[in-house]
Amino acid sequence: MVSLQVLWARTSVLTLLLAPFAGLFAAVSGLRRLAYRRGWLTAISVGVPVIIVGNLSAGGSGKTPLTIWLVNRLRAQGYRPGVVSRGYGGAARGCVEVQPGSDPAEVGDEPLLIQLKTSAPVVVGRDRVAAARTLLARHPGVDVIVSDDGLQHYRLQRDLELVVIDAATGLGNGWPLPAGPLREPPSRLNSADAVIQVVRGTAQPHPYGLKTWRVDYRAGQAWRLPAARERSLLRDLPQHDWLAVTGIGRPQGFFDMLRAEGIRFMPRAFADHHAFRSQDLPADAAVLMTEKDAVKCRSFAGTDWWAVELDVAPEAGLIHWLDARLEQSLSKPAAAARIGARAEEPQDPDR
Repeated sequence: MVSLQVLWARTSVLTLLLAPFAGLFAAVSGLRRLAYRRGWLTAISVGVPVIIVGNLSAGGSGKTPLTIWLVNRLRAQGYRPGVVSRGYGGAARGCVEVQPGSDPAEVGDEPLLIQLKTSAPVVVGRDRVAAARTLLARHPGVDVIVSDDGLQHYRLQRDLELVVIDAATGLGNGWPLPAGPLREPPSRLNSADAVIQVVRGTAQPHPYGLKTWRVDYRAGQAWRLPAARERSLLRDLPQHDWLAVTGIGRPQGFFDMLRAEGIRFMPRAFADHHAFRSQDLPADAAVLMTEKDAVKCRSFAGTDWWAVELDVAPEAGLIHWLDARLEQSLSKPAAAARIGARAEEPQDPDR
């Protein structure tokens, strides 16, 4: 993935060599969008509002941390959210509900992290409609579904589309796959409800129109993998020469955040969704990693391995806009039921 990010950052000779394949990809994806727009193919409603958190480009844009923030925000507002995800990197077939003890090799690292960070019900499945129906059948109290990724899964009818873009990489060289990172053309942003720019470190956001919002990602507390209750601010950690390890789509974002905190480290990047094994890292090293990586290393972690939380800080305007849009998306009966449930169950631990 690192080499692809370099390739997709600019137009090169290799980009031009891949142009015919990019043209074919763009034509096929364009015809599919047209089929849903004209009604030749039908999007399916699952009976509750659906929020898509997706992106136009392949690779890490920061969707999952935003999904976690959004689900926790919904719960704080009294909604009962559930999550569907493809479960990229997992071996599960059909629709599988994610449990706290699920194997990330089966359900995927990101869905497992979402479940652990939100306690919301999460179902993985390549067919998002089937996953949503499974979720609602098992958890009939769910009143809004968040889809982690799935912007291009048009079969699932949606009420809100949030398109996430990493401010550091933008839309790359602007070419479709495989010559560039784009799954859909930049004009697709015009039909989305909001564009969310993720800003890490010193990255600068780009102008994408009036419906663009900024969300800052900063390094939060760290917790020790063998003893998750042991937590520390990064600046209070011992002054080791740390080994900073990650297997995410854009590892530079993680390294930039550590540098912003004054951490001295040696970086080591693996491919996105890398299936970590005990032999990948020295057990006696002082290691910093993302929480996404940590869910795959819990069973063999060294005594000085730490996971770094991500603080997600949306600008105030996005929060106000989102709250208003959610109230519009819920039907009046559903909104009344939600308010009644909040009044009747003040001690519900899920809230």
